[in-house]
Amino acid sequence: MAAAQDSPVTKRLATVKKIILVLSGKGGVGKSSVSVQLALNLYGSSPTARVGILDVDLTGPSIPRMLGVDGQAVHQSSSGWVPVYADGAAGRLSCMSVGFLLKKKGDSVVWRGPKKNGMIRQFLSDVRWGDLDYLVIDTPPGTSDEHLSLMEHLAGVHSRLCAVIVTTPQAVALMDVMKCLSFTRTVNLPVVGLIENMSGYACPCCGEIQNVFSTGGGREMARREELQFLGSLPVDTELVELLDGGKESGEGFQLLERYQKTPTAKLFGDICSLVC
Repeated sequence: MAAAQDSPVTKRLATVKKIILVLSGKGGVGKSSVSVQLALNLYGSSPTARVGILDVDLTGPSIPRMLGVDGQAVHQSSSGWVPVYADGAAGRLSCMSVGFLLKKKGDSVVWRGPKKNGMIRQFLSDVRWGDLDYLVIDTPPGTSDEHLSLMEHLAGVHSRLCAVIVTTPQAVALMDVMKCLSFTRTVNLPVVGLIENMSGYACPCCGEIQNVFSTGGGREMARREELQFLGSLPVDTELVELLDGGKESGEGFQLLERYQKTPTAKLFGDICSLVC
């Protein structure tokens, strides 16, 4: 334990108040979009809030595009890598992803476990995160090398760790989430609660949410497993268009301004208050 307390990761994250891991049992449930929304809501919760978002989905990095900073470069300084700031000169929303390190967007990341472990260690220990109120970590689907590496490197800051689990209402997704929940219990990772994503459909014309898909599975699972149910999020075409655009331009942090006008943003505000 003493070694964990003295590790480069622990020293680097000494000024990070809370670390939130976003987990999912399977891919395609909107985990990365939830991670981005969580970061945006935490950022917008206070004019002084400082938030970092770390993308450790090494083989499928999507956070840079969702934040509108795709194609930007990471620079080296005397105190470590300088993250990309999604809010520009304000410098309150920092982001790091392997997507910034690839020569071409279409390049594949073909790494074995040790290389992935080394990259995650670098992201945690060599990035100049600075003073953060929250560090949101977007993880790959399932429970794999990346998750074990995270828990190993973050052992020295375990008291500041928590997790949010994302699922969709379908039975297959809920079955995989049970494995994810089992992982959190095995490694003693506190779970703040469960989010049911893609629950219903938000009409782009009137904003009314209709349950054209199944719904309620996540709520029932949370009740059965004695987890806090954080809320349901519908399929929101405005949100999809915004996060899929990959462009950020103009004065001010337009991504946040545009996000706050989507139907989902109003729902996510209540979720964020429970996570905090």
